Amino acid sequence: MSEVIIEGNKRTKTSFLKRLAFVKEGSVLDSSKIISDVRRFKLLPSVASATYSINDVEIDRVKIIYTVVENFAIIPGLNVSQDNNDDIAYRTSIFDFNFLGQNQIIGGFYSKNVFNSYGVFWEAPNLFNRKLGIGINYQNNILQEPIFLDNNKDVNYKYNSKAFEIRAMYEHNFKNRFELGINLANEDYDYLEGDLNAEIPEQLGVKRISVVGEYEFNNITNSYQYVEGFRSIFTYSFTLNSKGDNNLLKNFFIGRNDFEYFKRIGTKGNWANRLRIGYATNSSTPFAPFALDNQLNIRGVGNTVDRGTASIVLNTEYRQTLLEKGWFAMQANAFVDAGTWQEPNGSIDDLITGESATVFSGLGLRFIHKRIFNAVFRIDYGFSLGKKANNGIVFGIGQYF
Repeated sequence: MSEVIIEGNKRTKTSFLKRLAFVKEGSVLDSSKIISDVRRFKLLPSVASATYSINDVEIDRVKIIYTVVENFAIIPGLNVSQDNNDDIAYRTSIFDFNFLGQNQIIGGFYSKNVFNSYGVFWEAPNLFNRKLGIGINYQNNILQEPIFLDNNKDVNYKYNSKAFEIRAMYEHNFKNRFELGINLANEDYDYLEGDLNAEIPEQLGVKRISVVGEYEFNNITNSYQYVEGFRSIFTYSFTLNSKGDNNLLKNFFIGRNDFEYFKRIGTKGNWANRLRIGYATNSSTPFAPFALDNQLNIRGVGNTVDRGTASIVLNTEYRQTLLEKGWFAMQANAFVDAGTWQEPNGSIDDLITGESATVFSGLGLRFIHKRIFNAVFRIDYGFSLGKKANNGIVFGIGQYF
C-alpha cells in the first residue's frame, strides 16, 4: 500500500482521523481493517457517514481513499418540561462535539427546575493516543426532590449536589471501552413541605468520595437515522468514604446496565429495544436513586412519580421513516415502555411480584436533521395500559434511547 487519503473532512483534522484508523501507510492491504475504519469513523460525533474506495496505482501499490460526510457538531439545546410544582422547567445547553477538530467534547448547561442548576464538561477520549483519554466535569444541581414514604404520602426536599469528577478513558479495542474515575460530592437535603415521619430528619447532608466508572461493549453500526446491532453499557458508583449526619444517605454501591438491540426492518424501518437494570445495595432509605419519570424510562407516566432501590425497565419501539429528502428525515414510532421497582425498605421480590409494575404504550414523531449530530427533535404521547391512569406528552432532543 502506498498512501492513505481522507477526503470530505473540513473541521475534523486529517491527522486525528489517521491516528484513529487501523490502516496505516505502508501496511499490507487488509479489507477487514478498512471496514473497521469506516465503522469507527461513523461512530464519531463529527461524522455523519463514511465510505471508502481503492485505487490501483501500479503493481503492489494501491491508494486507499476514505470519504467522510461531516456533521455540524456545535449543538445548542433546549428542553422544556413540567417541574414538580406544575410550573415550567427548562434546560438550555451548548456543546461542541468536535472541539479542536479532534472530537473532544466541551460545553455546559443551565437549567431551571424549581431551582437553578448548572454544569460544565470537557471530554477528550483520544487525547493521549488512539486508546487513552480523559474527562472532567463539575455540576451544581439544585432540585425539588419528592421522597415517597411508607404512609403513601410524599415529602418535598430541596436537594443540592455539588460534584467534581475526573475520569480516565481507555478504548481497549474497537468494541470495548472503559472509564474509571473519582467523584467528590457534597449532597444536602433540606425539608420544604409534606407529611414528614418522625424518624425522617428535616435536614440531611453527606460528603462522598466515590469510585465511578463505565464499561461499554459496542457492536453498533449506523447510517444516518438507522441503527443496527447490540450495545451494553454498565455504569457504577462505589462509595469509598462517606461522612454525614444520617445513615439514610450512605448508599455504598449503585449500578446500572443498559442492554440495547437494534435491527433494520426493510429499507425504512428500525426496531429498537432497551433493557435497563439498576440496583443499589442500601435498600432501607426512602432517598432511593432510581426514579420513575417521563424523561428517564416510562413515557407518559409523569414527572418523578415514584422511586426505588432496584428497577427493571424494558423499552421497545418500531421506527418508520415517513419522509426523507436531502438533509431532513421524519420518522413515526410506536412504543411500549414497561417497568417494575423495588420499593424503599422492600425486597428484591418486589421486582417479581409486579405490585409496582407499570406499562405504557404510545405513538411519536421524530424530526431529524441528518447533517447535525444528534439533531433529533422527538415528541411522544404515552398512555397507561395498567392500573395507573396517567397519560401525557413527552418532548426531548435526541432519540429516547
